[in-house]
Amino acid sequence: MTQHVLTILGSTGSIGESTLDVVSRHPEKFRIFALAGHKQVQKLAAQCERFKPEFAVVADAEHAAALEQLLEPADCNTEVLYGAQALIDIAAADEVTGVMAAIVGAAGLPSALAAARKGKTIYLANKETLVVSGALFMETARANGAQILPVDSEHNAIYQVLPHDYSGRLNTHGIESIILTASGGPFLDTDLATFDHITPAQAVKHPNWSMGQKISVDSATMMNKGLELIEAHWLFNCPPDKLEVVIHPQSVIHSMVRYLDGSVLAQMGNPDMRTPIAYCLGLPERLESGVGALNFGTLSALTFREPDFKRFPCLKLAYEAMETGGGAPCVLNAANEEAVAAFLAGKIRFTDIARIVSHCLEQGFSDGIGDIDSLLAQDALTRIQAQKGIGALVMK
Repeated sequence: MTQHVLTILGSTGSIGESTLDVVSRHPEKFRIFALAGHKQVQKLAAQCERFKPEFAVVADAEHAAALEQLLEPADCNTEVLYGAQALIDIAAADEVTGVMAAIVGAAGLPSALAAARKGKTIYLANKETLVVSGALFMETARANGAQILPVDSEHNAIYQVLPHDYSGRLNTHGIESIILTASGGPFLDTDLATFDHITPAQAVKHPNWSMGQKISVDSATMMNKGLELIEAHWLFNCPPDKLEVVIHPQSVIHSMVRYLDGSVLAQMGNPDMRTPIAYCLGLPERLESGVGALNFGTLSALTFREPDFKRFPCLKLAYEAMETGGGAPCVLNAANEEAVAAFLAGKIRFTDIARIVSHCLEQGFSDGIGDIDSLLAQDALTRIQAQKGIGALVMK
């Protein structure tokens, strides 16, 4: 049996840990070539001891030295590397057949692009790759024969219920629209008058999913769903006016496809990221993931509602950036990353996140960005603008 040889970018995050859990259930099918864990050296060392990758990558020399010290007494021959180029190298290595792209934020873009240039199978969990560089990334994948499999639960659900021969043209397959479901996060029914006083601790407590802090805040503002809209636009070649969002607090239906004949096909399951990860890793086979079966006998009612842009202004901003195109999604993402970091650090209010993003979009951007250097330049400029806006809010 041929083993899949995997690099996991972001192995110490929630997606990375779930991926390793699935891999551990099928040791005959998978071999770990490299793990990347940024600064979480304790967790990364434990992963290296268990899975014995050839390489482990961290952020910088200081953390590399710390990881080497932790691995020294272990029965582990893992070579420790550090820095952005090392991430690119382990994503593009000849031995690697598949790359789990799960680094949070725009930092994951260069390594994901490197994997696409080498024609790898890319398990895409880093939505910012498509938000920031959708046209560039998709064209790079097409030109080099890379396969992109969506790991985000919503996009994975859509992928599962689209026709197997889907060509990227909705009308050809009788598709009316694509529907992304959203939990609504922890503040779906919270009094709007209290939003200025929401704390980071409250914002990271997602009612259904176990996620990192940044993604949890994005879920609370529904920017996460906005980024997913842009991701779906590129993944499925879906026009913005054919993308819907519906709030579904139970997170049982993960997304749907609406067909012209009136049918709506949905993918359902318990809210656990191991399901979409196992689906992608196993294709065309279905793998046991460790996720419990959905028990319909104990399910409460499944409810739905339209999103409220007054409650979730970030979602409206994302819709507008998607429709504008060009550099707007890049600006949206960079501004949001800076604003969320400032909120988590206690520098700005929860409601200031949307204000910072809106401020940066109003500063203008390039109409068309077709290369990585231009994208990174726009990203850097937006972060400077966001920090100025954050500074102005802090001084008030």
